[in-house]
Amino acid sequence: MHKIILILFFVSMLSACGESEPRRPINKQKQIFLKESAKRNKSKINIEQNLFNKVIKKETTLKFNSSPLGFWYAFKKKGKIPAKKPIKGDRVTFKYRIEDLNQNLLYDEDQLGIVSFHVDQEDLIPALREGVKYMTGGDVAVFLFPSYLCFGYLGDGEKIGINQPLRFTIEMLKIEKNK
Repeated sequence: MHKIILILFFVSMLSACGESEPRRPINKQKQIFLKESAKRNKSKINIEQNLFNKVIKKETTLKFNSSPLGFWYAFKKKGKIPAKKPIKGDRVTFKYRIEDLNQNLLYDEDQLGIVSFHVDQEDLIPALREGVKYMTGGDVAVFLFPSYLCFGYLGDGEKIGINQPLRFTIEMLKIEKNK
C-alpha cells in the first residue's frame, strides 16, 4: 500500500515539473479602450486636416507645404542672407504669435515675448520645436499646427481650447550655430 502511494506521489511530482505555460491576463476592457481611442484620434486628425485644407484654399497669397509630422507651413518672407536651417544644439531666437484657424488673435508677440532656446535640447511645445527647424535667419513663416503638436487635450486653460489646431506666425531673429 505504501509502495502504491509512493509511486503515485512520484508520478504526480514528475508530471507537475513539466513546462507550465504562464496565463495571459485577459483584459478586454483595455483592448476595447485602445481601439476606440485610436479610432477617435484618427477621426480628430482627419477633421483637423480638412480644416487645414479649407484654410489653405482661402489663403491665396501663401504657398503651403506639408510636413511629415502633419503640420503645414508657408513663408511670408524669406531671409535675405542664405543660411542653413538650425540643427540640434544650435541656439535660435525668434518671436511668434498664435491665432486660431480663422486668424483671430489669441496671443501676440508682446504677450509671448522673444524666445531663445537650443534646438532639441530644451523643453518647448512640439509645434515650436519642430517649426523652427524649417526656417533660416530672417524668415517669417506661417504654420498650421494640429492640436497634438500644440496644447492637446488640455488647452492652455485660458484662450486656447481643448484639441484646438492653431496658426502660428514665427519670425526667426537669429540662429547661432553650435560650435
